Amino acid sequence: MSARSIKKIAVLGSGVMGSRIACHFANIGVEVILLDIVPKDAGTDKKSRNKIVDDALAFALKSNPSPIYRKSFSKRIITGNFDDNMKDIATCDWIIEVVIERLDIKKQVFEKVELYRKPGTLITSNTSGIPIHLMDEGRSEDFQKHFCGSHFFNPPRYLRLLEIIPTPKTSPEVVDFLMHYGELFLGKTTVLCKDTPAFIANRIGVFGIMSLFHLVEKMGLTIDEVDKLTGPVLGRPKSATFRTCDVVGLDTLVHVANGVAQSCPNDEAIESFKIPGFVAKMVENKWLGSKTEQGFFKKVKGKEGKSEIHSLDLKTLEYKPSVKAKFATLEITKSIDNLKDRMKVLLAGTDKAGEFYRASFYGLFAYVSSRIPEITDELYKIDSAMNAGFAWELGPFETWDALGVGETVKAMEGAGNKPAQWIYDMLASGATTFYKVENGNKKYYDIPTKSYKTIPGTESFILLDNIRGNKTVWKNSGATLTDIGDGIVNIEWNTKMNSIGAEVIEGINKAIEIAEKDFRGLVISNEGANFSAGANVAMIFMMAVEQEYDELNYAIKTFQNTMMRVRYSSIPVVVAPHNLALGGACEMSLHSDRVVAHAETYMGLVEFGVGLIPGGGGTKEFAVRLSDELQEGDIELNNFREGFLTIGQAKVSTSAYEAFDLGYLRKGKDVVVVSINRLLAEAKLNCIELAEAGYTMPAHRKDIRVLGKQALGLAYLGANSMLTGNYISEHDAKISQKLAWVLCGGDLSAPTLVSEQYLLDLEREAFLSLCGERKTLERLQSIISGGKILRN
Repeated sequence: MSARSIKKIAVLGSGVMGSRIACHFANIGVEVILLDIVPKDAGTDKKSRNKIVDDALAFALKSNPSPIYRKSFSKRIITGNFDDNMKDIATCDWIIEVVIERLDIKKQVFEKVELYRKPGTLITSNTSGIPIHLMDEGRSEDFQKHFCGSHFFNPPRYLRLLEIIPTPKTSPEVVDFLMHYGELFLGKTTVLCKDTPAFIANRIGVFGIMSLFHLVEKMGLTIDEVDKLTGPVLGRPKSATFRTCDVVGLDTLVHVANGVAQSCPNDEAIESFKIPGFVAKMVENKWLGSKTEQGFFKKVKGKEGKSEIHSLDLKTLEYKPSVKAKFATLEITKSIDNLKDRMKVLLAGTDKAGEFYRASFYGLFAYVSSRIPEITDELYKIDSAMNAGFAWELGPFETWDALGVGETVKAMEGAGNKPAQWIYDMLASGATTFYKVENGNKKYYDIPTKSYKTIPGTESFILLDNIRGNKTVWKNSGATLTDIGDGIVNIEWNTKMNSIGAEVIEGINKAIEIAEKDFRGLVISNEGANFSAGANVAMIFMMAVEQEYDELNYAIKTFQNTMMRVRYSSIPVVVAPHNLALGGACEMSLHSDRVVAHAETYMGLVEFGVGLIPGGGGTKEFAVRLSDELQEGDIELNNFREGFLTIGQAKVSTSAYEAFDLGYLRKGKDVVVVSINRLLAEAKLNCIELAEAGYTMPAHRKDIRVLGKQALGLAYLGANSMLTGNYISEHDAKISQKLAWVLCGGDLSAPTLVSEQYLLDLEREAFLSLCGERKTLERLQSIISGGKILRN
């Protein structure tokens, strides 16, 4: 492995991509120099000369979603301009060019870079389409040796794809370093690409979109129908097709499509890259999407001045109110949670939806098979690029596997979409799938050798999907306990939104019981879209409506006891959350010995939003943490106020780093991992570390200092003031008072030391009393019927 390290980088160009790439490097602790041109009317002062770069960075930092994990991280970015500060790149380990997509301008920038860059420094371009080998012409041998393409996808923080595109002159050491660094430190899926037009992801993705445009015209489908058919039901983002086009910008899409059409005259699907009439007209009208405030969708003022989203009628090019699309095939799949099983039903549909799916997927399968070996020699790279760059849960070859390769080939032939010859050769060799799992490793079919090989770079990952089959220790209807090696087990669950119900509670208790007996540590993690949206509110609602308070009391007490089992067991328990970790999932994290969180963890105690307080030990745990950090006097009350507002305002972190600021994660104890693929492996290592350090069960706490009336009066006064000012409702005021009552330990006359159980009993009593409130029941019903996730 290379001894090279990255401490400081330069980003040349501060546009949408440049400023956000700078932010993501700042996210991981790297010092960044962000440079851009000097305005034509600039004076001699630094402020006017840096106006373009400063404005661009300020705009990026204000954007939503934020490109930065924590606001303070932006201090790692220093701004400057090409004229005054290009000399500063001599101090950098990596220089990334992100200027306008014009070869002549890029070459001018590289000429300046050559004047100041120290030998051995990495130099890469973020171009999305210009041939990489054309950029380093005329440059020094050392420049060429350390130069390649590094194509980030927008937004760089959230889209995991990083395409690495070397030239024939790029050093193999540089390629290996960037592939490893991108995955380990930047959290990317790094895909090694050939220097072909649009590389891999955009070549396949834009083909998919352009061919769909033509298919929509042919089938007479509406925008609303297509987005219904191509979104979450396929394991793809909610933005589906046309909303995605609006976000990306229709001009960008057309630019890439035209580029492929011009550069790839022998592409068998070149007709698909031709711009349809309705798209050409939209570009002419500058209906480019979000950037021009109208594209395939447009926000308009409806009745009573309320905003409405209208969609474009592709035949008349008039905007009309969006119409909810319905298809019989989609109705059938509503109960099918497994995406691979759902795919079979979707393509077998006998209605217009089924016809659409067969036409689009058969065309896609034929196209990707024919891109090998043009754009890559290995099929897994196409899937990896689409998974990470377009957020497809299943890539083209993974989808093809789910449908059955052999039978799908026959159907494709009947539809006039014959795949490439290597597909027939593969089937003739006896290989019937593109992927298979052996000994916990996912392997891909290697075309030249007609054998299966382990996907490079995945050896250090622990993926439950790959080992669950023969490493299951115990399971019930919702939870599975898996042996992940070295004396560590992992408990996961697979429920709707990964909510925590009775079967999950049973699973956690059973996992701890088995781990205490036969293993040395437990990890709680899963590979769902979200770690968990929290407790099963439907169960709480039903018990509350039926006024089954004894049963509800028992359920809440069981939840509390389970969280205390997480805290007090003879083996270390590590929780590894990612994405949503709300309500009960946050409480679980609060009670663990250590949290190993993915950087993109959105954690919070959100119960206030449904008219409750955290009832699974979350309120108690905040009281414990306040006690541990309390100081006498005003600081003590200020800390109490912050903790009270965190729960009372249902604050959710926008990253794992922000979770430290909100008190959900503990400084010096909990850990953040940027690479989602390494999350479970890192959690396991942390669990082993705790076990080998001689882990012993902590003593139950009876020394929690609560403030009693001193802080209770302050909280009540604040709630009443908010109520009087019409900032909160009477019900919100009541919840605030209940929350304060628990955090303060009741109306004790003076600060007092209490036990955890004392606080848990107060918490449960307050939770149960709020469950009987009509306003709480109305909020719970609204959440259940609307399928909403509570976030601030």
